[in-house]
Amino acid sequence: MKEVFLITGNKGKLLAAQKVFSRYNIQVKQIKKDYPEIQARSSLEIARFTVLEAIKEFRSPVIREDHSLFIHALNGFPGPYTNYFDKTMPVETLMKIISLFDDRSAYMELAAALALPSGNIYDFVYQVPLKISKNIKGTKRNWDKVLMLSNNTHTFSECEKDTHLEIWTKNYEEIAKLLSQLPY
Repeated sequence: MKEVFLITGNKGKLLAAQKVFSRYNIQVKQIKKDYPEIQARSSLEIARFTVLEAIKEFRSPVIREDHSLFIHALNGFPGPYTNYFDKTMPVETLMKIISLFDDRSAYMELAAALALPSGNIYDFVYQVPLKISKNIKGTKRNWDKVLMLSNNTHTFSECEKDTHLEIWTKNYEEIAKLLSQLPY
């Protein structure tokens, strides 16, 4: 059985990845080590930097995925700083700011980097169109109470954790397809 290492402390990301990779007969192992997270303009730069550091220690493929929220009315803020602001800015403050604008559209950028022991690096990036609710709804996670898919009426906080899993695991699916074809 092939194996791949996933750099994450997020149990949900690990379980989602394991679900996808198991269909390709690839075992996912977690790397819990905290690698320095660089400040960068894109999620892809952050993911690439991390896998380049990690591949020095591992003889199997290594994956790092990073997500960024880009709010159109705020010129792309918070971008790669999403996690920090989600942890430090209450959703009520975000709602006060966004209420000053008509445009409530946004997108989540999901970027993953795959490093192989051979030195090859593969990039996977896509965007998920979102909108910001006019009301705070749900009880889970701060900004998840107002973020929703652009064609939906329920915030992420209102949804079950496996809802829309195919959207959030798209990078893992592409990586698994690639790894199933590569000898390593």
